[in-house]
Amino acid sequence: MHYKFSIDAPNQQFISISVTLSSPNQTVRLQLPSWRPGRYELGNFAKNVKSLSAFDDHGKSVSFRKLNKDLWEFDTHETERITVNYKYYAKDLNAGSTYLDATQLYVNPVNCCFYQPDSMDAPITVELDIPQDWTIASPILKGNKTLEASSFDQLADSPFICSAQLQHETYSCRGVKFHIWFNGLIFPDWNRLISDFTKFTEKQLEKFLEFPTDEYHFLIQILPYPAYHGVEHEQCTVITLGPSYEVFGKLYKELLGVSSHELYHTWNVKTIRPADMVPYDFSKENYTAMGYLTEGVTTYMGDLMLYKSDVFTLEQYLDELSNQFQKHFDNFGRFNYSVAASSFDTWLDGYQAGVPGRKVSIYTEGCLIAFITDVMLMKATDNNRKLDEVMRALYHSFGRDKIGLTEADYLAAIKNVGGTSFGWLFQEYIHGTKAYEGLLVDCLDHLGLELKQAPSDDFVAYFIGVKCLPVNGRPQVMAVFPGCGFEVAGGMIGDEIVAVNDVAVTANDIASWMKFFQHQSIKLTLIRAGRLIQLLIPEMNRTYYSKYSVVIQEHPIKTQIDALARYKL
Repeated sequence: MHYKFSIDAPNQQFISISVTLSSPNQTVRLQLPSWRPGRYELGNFAKNVKSLSAFDDHGKSVSFRKLNKDLWEFDTHETERITVNYKYYAKDLNAGSTYLDATQLYVNPVNCCFYQPDSMDAPITVELDIPQDWTIASPILKGNKTLEASSFDQLADSPFICSAQLQHETYSCRGVKFHIWFNGLIFPDWNRLISDFTKFTEKQLEKFLEFPTDEYHFLIQILPYPAYHGVEHEQCTVITLGPSYEVFGKLYKELLGVSSHELYHTWNVKTIRPADMVPYDFSKENYTAMGYLTEGVTTYMGDLMLYKSDVFTLEQYLDELSNQFQKHFDNFGRFNYSVAASSFDTWLDGYQAGVPGRKVSIYTEGCLIAFITDVMLMKATDNNRKLDEVMRALYHSFGRDKIGLTEADYLAAIKNVGGTSFGWLFQEYIHGTKAYEGLLVDCLDHLGLELKQAPSDDFVAYFIGVKCLPVNGRPQVMAVFPGCGFEVAGGMIGDEIVAVNDVAVTANDIASWMKFFQHQSIKLTLIRAGRLIQLLIPEMNRTYYSKYSVVIQEHPIKTQIDALARYKL
């Protein structure tokens, strides 16, 4: 197959795409992916396609019909070769999208490239009709304006950026060349960046002993507005981050965190992959209950590698771990739905808030389960073996040859490293909803750490049990603590609070007015579905949301100090 990407009127944000392919049979079927790896929900990219047409080698129109929402069949009984032309609307700019404007052509091929379901392994070339002064950042660049992929899977997994704004540097670790590309308005501190990236890259390579590819590219889109997103690929990652002026300031730790996370994905999910997803089927959902491994372990290890490599101090690492604890305690879905079931349901509502208290995050709960697994392995082996050894074993047994693994394989690897079965952990905490706060506290204590609980920084959440976000300047209720006074009084998610004790409030001053009236009865005036409603909040003699933080114990004993030292290795 041969693709050509052209830019006609970038302000309209339609990419002109043509694909030419052999057609030895009576018909040819072309499928557009329904989803993209790294985002386990249907993307339905066919909604962005318009003006589709097909021609033979003589320019004669070829008839076709649509079989379902993203599968087309072309009548090729009179020709051995066809060219399919179409336009793809590229208006979204995030780490997994396709985007066009006057400054860049940014493509995730899995969004916009057709494939033949019965010829997935056919080689593919891509021709880029772009301005002469644009540079190309791609893991599969083979010529001046040409990309080459050995199969559709490789093409789908190889995003590229074409732009005159690209800035580029490289570094090497253990014979592997790593590229860092910045696109956008940014003045990189290359010395600081290369030093830190080299440290966490070297540490990850040390743990796995080898890298799956010869080269790797960090494709970083820097945006002038707030953004934070990363998507993993085998030979690269795409990261979006902004605003520009904070990337080497307040957002620098976020840049390090997402970069370490996505690099770890090169092993965990791009090579170590659940059998349910080998091979990827881009035409439909690929269900798996193992998100606690693919995303949870990666979330945990991404930050831990920054600590192990001395890029993060212990305090910085504990801040990131504290964030996961906070998300865990704030999500009451942990009492209702397991992390394994939530993984299976990412295809249903995994990336949306969804029904209150229904599910959990595979990132947060998977991270904390990984932390428990790591420390429990240490406890079982006199601090000599950790989750690192499990992941290395999985890579060398399954990842190298991309053999899909099952949960039983993961459990067996843990047992092999720890010398004891962890079946209880899977049964009760991964597939069950048994509370594991006690396990977390025990694991922290083994390392000389402890969990601190304090009043939430959000006084409204702490005092009456509701979390609000500003909507049109007013606080709108987005979450409610089960059984809080607001809920007992009849309050609902979606209510807009307009007054406290008959004083008009805004999103900026509601906390101040709550503190002002905290020793009196609280009457709220709300807008609900266009109607004004008043609620008298009953006195419950308790508080609600808390702030959780993981800190170093004031007086750890020697065994705890030794364990924490081993934890970092």
